[in-house]
Amino acid sequence: MKILILNPNSSKEMTADIQRNAAAYANGAFEVKTLLTPGAPEFIDYYLDQALCAPGMIKNVYDNEAEYDAFIVACHCDPNIDLIKEITNKPVVGIGEASMKMASMLGHSFSVVSTGLHSVPNKEAVVRKYHLEGCLASVRAPKSEGCCGSDEALFMEAAKLAIEEDMAEVIVLGCAGMSGLDKKMSKALGVPVLDGVVCALIIAEGLVRAGLSTSKIRRYQGNR
Repeated sequence: MKILILNPNSSKEMTADIQRNAAAYANGAFEVKTLLTPGAPEFIDYYLDQALCAPGMIKNVYDNEAEYDAFIVACHCDPNIDLIKEITNKPVVGIGEASMKMASMLGHSFSVVSTGLHSVPNKEAVVRKYHLEGCLASVRAPKSEGCCGSDEALFMEAAKLAIEEDMAEVIVLGCAGMSGLDKKMSKALGVPVLDGVVCALIIAEGLVRAGLSTSKIRRYQGNR
């Protein structure tokens, strides 16, 4: 089995971090590769960024569709995921959807820890898209804008407040760049902490093994 992780941004550092964590999870059971998106912004923070990364994501799928068994979109807002589902017959899993739906199975409510206050409304909109409002305790972010794994202490504090003040029972890491923080934070906080990349790999691997993929009867039918 071969799974391709699409990093929607163009950051080489983040791509390497995602690949390292994904390979550690796969542990030789299947092959995993992470590709950055050519021509995309370095970070996906705004809706314009999502639009700018679409052409490169499409190219990465078309160039690799024959070789890989499933695709993962490795950005927590799941940019262009409906587009990717439409253009390929292979399973497509977004780390946002995977992590939040798994969180709803592991506790009464979950909180998403995001990278900065500006991203909170976007995360809330994604939660509504997946009909998970009833399971959401909160979206928390450090007051000072950070980026991914560079402000671990700030994310830990935001998660602690979500548990103590918002009654969250599960924490979802709201950025692919936080990859690798889950185990450390879970041990410190005493609750499940979910890394979206790992969650997406769990689901993608299962779909491939079961021979399941996106329905093409209506919404994702496409014109190819």
